[in-house]
This record gives sequence, C-alpha cells and structure tokens, in this order.
Amino acid sequence: MSEQNSLLSVAIPSPLRRPFDYLPPKGQLASEIPAGMRVLVPFGCQTRVGVVLGTVTSSSISADKLKRVKRCLDDTPVFGTDLVKLLRWASQYYQHPVGEVFSTALPALLRTEQLAKVQGKKTWCLTEAGRGVEPDSLKRAPLQQALLKAMHEAGKMEMADLSAISENWRPAMTRLVEQGFVLINEETLIPEVPDTPRVGPELNSEQRAARIAIIEGMGKFQTYLLDGVTGSGKTAVYLEVIEQLLEKGQQVLVMVPEIGLTPQLVERFRQQLRVPVTVMHSGLTDHERLAAWSLARHGQAGVIIGTRSAVFTPIPKLGLIIIDEEHDASFKQQDGFRYSARDLAILRARDAGIPIMLGSATPSLESLYNCQQGRYRHLILPERAGEAEPPVIRVIDVRKQPMDSLISVGLRQRMREHLADEGQVLLFLNRRGFAPMLICHDCGWVSQCDRCDSRMTLHQRIERLRCHHCDREQAIPEQCPACGGDDLRSFGYGTERIEQALQQQFPDVSVLRIDRDTTRRKGSMQQLLDRVHSGEGQIMLGTQMLAKGHHFPNVTLVGILDADYGLYSIDLRASERMAQLIMQVAGRAGRAEKAGEVLIQTHHPDHPLLRTLIQQGYAACAEGLLEDRQQSLWPPYSYLAMLRAESTDKAAPMAFLEAAVAMAGNNIQGCELLGPIASPMERRAGRYRAQILIQAEQRQALQALLGPWLAQLEGMKTSRKVRWSIDVDPVELF
Repeated sequence: MSEQNSLLSVAIPSPLRRPFDYLPPKGQLASEIPAGMRVLVPFGCQTRVGVVLGTVTSSSISADKLKRVKRCLDDTPVFGTDLVKLLRWASQYYQHPVGEVFSTALPALLRTEQLAKVQGKKTWCLTEAGRGVEPDSLKRAPLQQALLKAMHEAGKMEMADLSAISENWRPAMTRLVEQGFVLINEETLIPEVPDTPRVGPELNSEQRAARIAIIEGMGKFQTYLLDGVTGSGKTAVYLEVIEQLLEKGQQVLVMVPEIGLTPQLVERFRQQLRVPVTVMHSGLTDHERLAAWSLARHGQAGVIIGTRSAVFTPIPKLGLIIIDEEHDASFKQQDGFRYSARDLAILRARDAGIPIMLGSATPSLESLYNCQQGRYRHLILPERAGEAEPPVIRVIDVRKQPMDSLISVGLRQRMREHLADEGQVLLFLNRRGFAPMLICHDCGWVSQCDRCDSRMTLHQRIERLRCHHCDREQAIPEQCPACGGDDLRSFGYGTERIEQALQQQFPDVSVLRIDRDTTRRKGSMQQLLDRVHSGEGQIMLGTQMLAKGHHFPNVTLVGILDADYGLYSIDLRASERMAQLIMQVAGRAGRAEKAGEVLIQTHHPDHPLLRTLIQQGYAACAEGLLEDRQQSLWPPYSYLAMLRAESTDKAAPMAFLEAAVAMAGNNIQGCELLGPIASPMERRAGRYRAQILIQAEQRQALQALLGPWLAQLEGMKTSRKVRWSIDVDPVELF
C-alpha cells in the first residue's frame, strides 16, 4: 500500500485486546497525523474518542468495510512518542486492552470531545457602564439587582461568590453581560510562586553525600534507593536535588502513594522552590485535573506532584522522577488496568535517560533485592536529621493484663505522663468503625453482609451497619432478625469505639480521629492536620492514614494498640507489610527536640518478626524475609500473575478456570499453575470469585505463556459467563 493509501492504527476503549484500523479523515494523509493524536472515530453504532498509535500499510479488514476517522480533536498530539511507547509496552506487559490503557492515561475530560486546552479561572467584574448603573434601577429583575449590588461592593467576583447569592445566577449574569454592565475575565491558573522562598535546613553529612551522588548522575539513567530512617530528612534531599534541576530549566515529577500526603508536601515544596508547583490526584475535579495536566504538558509547572496515574502525565522537560514511600501498595492499581506506577516510572526514566529516586524508611523487598543485584544504587540515611533521636521502642505484653477498650494500664499511664509534659500522643489501630460486628447475645446471630462473605461493621455515630468490602449499608436493627431478641451487642473494637473510650478516660483532653470516615469531605484531611500542628489535637487516633510521611514535631508517644493483626496471615507479603507499618507508625514519635517513645501492645511478644524488628531494626528484618522468600521461591526470586474470575453463578468461575487450565495444556514451559481455587473471600458484592496463580522463575516464560493463552480465553464460550481479569505482578494474592 502506498503512503497515500496507508491507514491509521487507533487505540479505542474496548475490551478487545487490539487496535483498530481506520482510513484517515477526508483531505488528509495518514502520514500527516502523528502518533499520540486524539481522533473521533465511528465505532459500531457509536462515536468514540481514540488515540492514534501510528500508520499501517495493510489491514485484516477488507477495504470496502474500513471506516474513516471523522476528525482530529487537537492541533498537536496529547502524548509524545515517549508516552506512546510506554503505554504500548504497558498494554503488552500487563496484558490489558490497549485502548483502555490509553484511555486510563488521559484526564477524564479528554476521553470526550473536550479540547486539550484548559480554560483559566473565570472572574466577573463591572465595566465602566456597569459602575454607572444604580442597582435600584433593576428592581424588576431582582436577581440582576442583587448581583449588580454585590459587584458594586466587591469589585470582582468568582463563581463561588456568585453561587452564594443564588444557585441560578447564570441567566441573570448572562443578561448583565449582554447589557454591557459586566465583563468576564479569564485568569491564568499557574500556581503562585512565593516572593521570598523559604531556605531549607542545612543537610548533614549523609544527606549531602546522597545529594552529591544523585547530582553527579544527572543526565543519565540510574535508579537510586534513598533508604532513610523515619525523620532522616529524605524530603530535604529531594528539594536540594530538585533545585539543581530547576536551575537548568527542567521539570520534576514527584509521586506519592495517597492524597493525604499531598497537601503538606505541596506546601513545603511551594515554600522552598521558585517555580510553579502543581498537583494531580483523584480528589480534584475533572477541570482542575485537566488544568494541572495542561500546565505540566506545556512546561509551565516546574514540579508536578501526583498520585499513581501522574506517571502518565506529558512532561516535555522531564529531568527527574521521585517516588516517595516507594514500598506502598497504593502504587499498584487493583482493578481495571492493573499497572504498577512505580515500575512504569522506572521504565519511563530509563527510556528518557534520566535518574529516578525511590525513597522509603522501609523499602520494599523487591527494591532491596535490586540493590543486592546491582540494578539500583543504595543510598542510606542511618540517622535522624537535626537534633532528633530515634524513639525508644518497647513491647507491652497484654496477656492476662486488664484492658479498657484495647488500652492497657501501662499504655494509659504513659499517655498521662506524656500529656502532662505537653507532648502529643498518637494511637494507631488499623480498623475503622465502632466495632467489627454486631451479635445477638440470645441466639448468636451475627451482622453478616448478604452480598459478601464478610461481617458488617457497626458505625454507631451514623447508626448504620456498613460492609467495608462492597460498601453496602443498612440501619442498625432494633431487634435480632433471627430470633426477635433485643440483646444486640457490639463485638470488637474500631477507631470510633476507641475514640469514645478515650473521651471518657481523658475528659479534659482533645481527641482527633483521623480515618477514612472522618476525611471523606474535600479538605477535611488538611483541616485535621492543621489542628494537630496547632496543638489543638492532644491525642490523635487513626488508621494507616497517619502512618505515612507525616511530620508531627510534638508527638512524643506512639501507641500501637494491636500489633497481632497480620503476624500470622497466609499472605506472602503480610510479614513485610506488618514490619513496614510498625516502623512507619513508630517513626511519627520524637521527630523534633523532644524524645520519643513507642509502645507496641501484643499477645505475642516473642514473635520472631517483632523481636528482630525491635532489637535489630527494619534492615535486619527485611534481610530475614528475603532469605525466606528465596527458600520458597516467592518474589522477587520468581514472577507471578493471577487469573481471576467472578460471576453471580457460583459454579461458573471454577468451570471457566478449569477450562483455562486445560487450554494451557503443554504451553506452560517454565511456569506452574497453582489452582484453580476459590478466593479466600469467595463471595464479594454478590459475585462468587475464584483464581489461578501462575508462577515462573523467568519473566520471559511468564509473558510467553500469557499472551497466546489469554487470546485463546477470549474465544471460550465459558468466558462469556464470567467476568475475568489478569493481574501481572500482583501485590494482593488473596
């Protein structure tokens, strides 16, 4: 096929694992439309937005059936060749339909016909004519009168100001604009830069050594693991290195695992750096996210701070990538396109020929293994920055001890002493709600979710039972549904119940609960953190949201209320995560001048993991866990994929997976199929689930099996009776 007759290969959101061929728009050649361009195409009976992957000279579709691209949606590609390459690789490696991969990488508004440019923030102000009009002259149009009067007083108004006057302000404002009384302005969305940036703290010798090592490696690919104990000043190293990049006119991508870490990090970066800093996370509106994406794409944002999906942001002058808390499982997408943002960021840095920094106080076993293999450069910060000393960690053996709402006598006494010394106390319990279940004392009925193999958690404040797996909720029954008895009792402890107990035990002390339930509203997390930093919150109680990256200089005591959860789990990563969580929570104590103390309540004080962790630290614990993994040939000494199936029909998932095993046949050289088995929580959200674990000692063997095998599974009749998915490099096995 000649250049004039070549076709466009287009990625379209679809379950089908292939791109689609189209004729170019009328009057254009396919070669004139670069890869990464958004196009509008007919797809079945609909019109879809797709992304051009490139040109092809032939198609499996006959020429008379080929459809034509309707039009290009933008003047320039939304993805450069670097991101097109990365996304195509991700589609192949994670075995996910290429159209859905590209769609995931786009801001939500760009999955529609929205132009790939963002409007600035609109403001409304009076014109010369408007200033000469008396509001009382508009008595027949009361809403116009109210708007005009408010603008006479304020001079300039934003959308929120107008909405406060009336939710239906737009028609009246349109009339004022038409009459020439009001002018609409569009202001830039570029974040402000402080006039006098704050000077960061002076680095100690270990921090300086890490900074020098990274700066000397600028301009070439290298993965650095910045392994620093909590409070060692990893962020200070980030900022020093970033400043070097910004002076050269380059951009930096900083990725964090969760939204909760974003506000304080952004504030610190904006105070110290002399460039616009923008953020990207799921807490933004679609328009805010598109604005941030646009600033990054046009090089106007020097630093982009974002969560998982920020790895796909177009950044033309990218000079460095930083992954903070690199060990966190939140960097792995758990549904749909199941990608690892950390791993893709490393690949993106390699292709761009730039360095990438992975920072953590408790590095993942995979990263430590890569340091051992010489793939990563290991930079260690063994001491806390400044005058801060590491906290003293002690175990409280709660066996046969009197407990009041999960708080032992010893912990309660130390809390009183620290509070008396004007220190703050942080208590950690990774279970939200009031109690894990409601039980009938007469007949034994338990508040079971009727859609999951799980109990419903009691949330007393909102008077609801809620399933934390499918989000189903219902009112608390007044009588037992089974026997009609009225002796219903809560069983177990969640953060809401502990909060209530603390308010009774410490009536003169302010208690702040920080968990998913208290941080649902936009901005609520930052408001709670502000109260902590102001000293208003003397006791903080929360889940793992409090464990990651927060700097609470006045916290002198950390209490881990229940360290037994996870010590005996069958999940291969349970021990690693438990060790990381304990050390991360413990790291919130004693981060400033005041000494810190950590008390860990447990029924298993002699557990090997706890003993090693407390006596020798995380590094020794991780070394032992790596030896266990090597002996059992689990990752990072092997590679995994998980084939999952679910259906409302209990028998269908197992039938599908058994047929899948039979279809794999003799094509599993170098791989082992473990299963099929029912998932540990077999029923979730009304669907029955089963799984197969695929294990291989070589990554190539795993990929060689998956590609052809999944293509065959798509054609199976039983595949239409289930919802199935593949998860490559899963972090959740159960």
